[in-house]
Amino acid sequence: MKFFAIFTVFLLTIVNYSFAEWETLINNSLTDYNTFEKYWEYLYPWGSDHNGSARMYGSSTDHNHVYLKDNTVVILATRINWDEGKSTANPHPVIHYHSGAIHSKQTFTINDQYPNYEIRGEFMVPTAPGTWPAFWLNGAWTWPPEIDIVEFKGNNVNWFNTFRTSSDVSTYKSSISNQGAWHEYRVWITKVSNTDMDIHFYIDGVWKAKHTANHVGKPFHLIMNLQMEGSSGGNGPSSNTYYRGRNIYVGRSREW
Repeated sequence: MKFFAIFTVFLLTIVNYSFAEWETLINNSLTDYNTFEKYWEYLYPWGSDHNGSARMYGSSTDHNHVYLKDNTVVILATRINWDEGKSTANPHPVIHYHSGAIHSKQTFTINDQYPNYEIRGEFMVPTAPGTWPAFWLNGAWTWPPEIDIVEFKGNNVNWFNTFRTSSDVSTYKSSISNQGAWHEYRVWITKVSNTDMDIHFYIDGVWKAKHTANHVGKPFHLIMNLQMEGSSGGNGPSSNTYYRGRNIYVGRSREW
């Protein structure tokens, strides 16, 4: 009987045993266009227009606004001097710029199998009035969810935002010194319940804030874009605007 009890405990231990491993999903993706296009699509997931005055352009044969240079992705916004109508997205601003956006081919979901994610990158952001660079997670099925890792609105303040609904939003603002230089922006996302995740935000390795959101089980795309005007104000620059990114990384834990 004693042997049976011990054997039963042993079997239950085997049945309940699990382990985790770390896997890298995006890394070294900016070396050349063939590699880049294995991980990234051009434009937003939904197309060329969004809530600012820039219309996105880019493809495997058009690198005027999204191009690679020295293991860096560069997004270039240029002002146009002709009438291209209005954005097809709310609130339908007049198009004043051509710019670029990229988004991950893969979607990322925090759940029981993938309870932890790390997403980071180094960025050199424009901060002139009317510039609106971003690096963010957006719901692949619906909006929200949204998690903003980089968002500058015409000055040196980065907005970490987490949208649970359009009106239920957590925001932490962090001023960046020497904003014309490279800085690393990072999130660590971890599942804390069947519905909730904690999102930890970092700049240059320094923890800044934590948000909690009910986004477990909801897939995200990762987006990098240079929008113009909109929330960053009108009267954007007439000269070219550049937004640069490098060392973009996505990894996660996998439970077995």
